[in-house]
Amino acid sequence: MSATPPPAPQETHRFPCPQCGADYRFAPREAKLVCDHCGHEEPMEQGDRAAAITELDFKKALADQLPQAEIVETRISTCPNCAAHVTFDGDTHATECPFCATPVVVDTGTHRLIKPRAVLPFQLDERTAHKAMNDWLGRLWFAPNGLQDYARKGRKMDGIYVPYWTYDADTKSSYSGERGTIYYVTQTVMQDGKRVQKQVQKIRWTPASGRVKRWFDDVLVLASRALPKSYTDALQPWDLSALEPYSPEYLAGFQAEGYTISLEDGYEYARAHMDAVIRRDVAFDIGGDRQRIHQISTSVSDVTFKHILLPVWMAAYKYHGKSYRFVVNGQTGRVQGERPYSAWKIAFAVLLGAIVAAGIGYIIAQNQ
Repeated sequence: MSATPPPAPQETHRFPCPQCGADYRFAPREAKLVCDHCGHEEPMEQGDRAAAITELDFKKALADQLPQAEIVETRISTCPNCAAHVTFDGDTHATECPFCATPVVVDTGTHRLIKPRAVLPFQLDERTAHKAMNDWLGRLWFAPNGLQDYARKGRKMDGIYVPYWTYDADTKSSYSGERGTIYYVTQTVMQDGKRVQKQVQKIRWTPASGRVKRWFDDVLVLASRALPKSYTDALQPWDLSALEPYSPEYLAGFQAEGYTISLEDGYEYARAHMDAVIRRDVAFDIGGDRQRIHQISTSVSDVTFKHILLPVWMAAYKYHGKSYRFVVNGQTGRVQGERPYSAWKIAFAVLLGAIVAAGIGYIIAQNQ
């Protein structure tokens, strides 16, 4: 009879100031732990990045054979509105979902999760992120003025670490297809009742086959369903060379979302990306002017992964009964969000366009 594995450690992210006991927060600009109560600062310890951020074996993880040190138990509650997994620390028992502004009450259970391997620390503070969001809103002419004013004067933005998977893999692919070479022939055709000669394009197809190989490094897959993928895709690119070995100090003063897309499901998304890149490689290898791909057979080996956290500033506002979300890349300041429309602004633009068109038509008529 096998022994029951010991429970995973529960991890909290509270860092009390040694001078006054208030909670530290991680300050992006200074890259320090700062106490807002008494002003005390604590420098972050810099570890050996290359040695610490190592990959984990994918097959062992699927077989639940990861070392116990790679597993953590976290208090999580699922938002009843958007299904985000909101994490709780310390004595927190209730909060507001940062993804949709819905009140969330903590449940009493814990969840066993694969521990983050690396974190991309926030580079922008809240003030800078708020300015980026306001500038973005200012460029949306059709957005309701009320929402723009509410967002600009509204509450603080939430800094959230969003979960991602990265996958590495070695691939070797064999293929068969056809290479197309363009050539032209002269044909006589009828045009305007006359016989004319015209160059007509043709394609000569010849069989093609071969092998391609590619090493994939850090294929990035969103591990959350709380945000639309279109939002997070629009926040790219991320400079993953700035990843730091995971340390809970980076989470001080921020929230972290638990992953809701499993390691195995995330790998399916990664494979879809790999297959698209391999298909492009095959087309390049076939060469010629056109390519037909009949079959690709790929073997994948040495699959490894990391669970990482990426920084996002987020504002979720309820305006006239509807939630609007704006997200800012906490590293680069890129902004994405809902694009609300003001009916009266659209109507005014249509009316103005009609007036301008009528004026132009009147001028043309007078000149005739």
